[in-house]
Amino acid sequence: MTREQAHEFATQWAAAWNRRDVEAVLAHFADDVEFISPKAQQFVGRSVLKGKAELRNYWETALKQINDIRFTLDSVFVGPGEREIAVLYTSRLNGRASRAMEIMRFHEDGLIVRGEAMYGVTIE
Repeated sequence: MTREQAHEFATQWAAAWNRRDVEAVLAHFADDVEFISPKAQQFVGRSVLKGKAELRNYWETALKQINDIRFTLDSVFVGPGEREIAVLYTSRLNGRASRAMEIMRFHEDGLIVRGEAMYGVTIE
């Protein structure tokens, strides 16, 4: 994935989140994806999720408790081999902002096979 392709992907990814469109976000993930998120622990009881169904459950459960969501893209980094990207963004959930980063590893078919979300402290 080139830097331009990664930026386009991240822009569409953030826009889907801002629309609360879980299915549009999930369309980029492989059925057997592994996803790690410390926030998943609070919503579904574990931080490591396996498979698209578990990921869908986590995100749908979380969105039921989030009235306002806004992701603002800050930077996109492409890793060696152009199969991994890191998306740095500002996450505003229910009026509270924090910096966040997601690392996504893509299979050669273009679907995400591994993802990890990291969150900073609240900045506002």
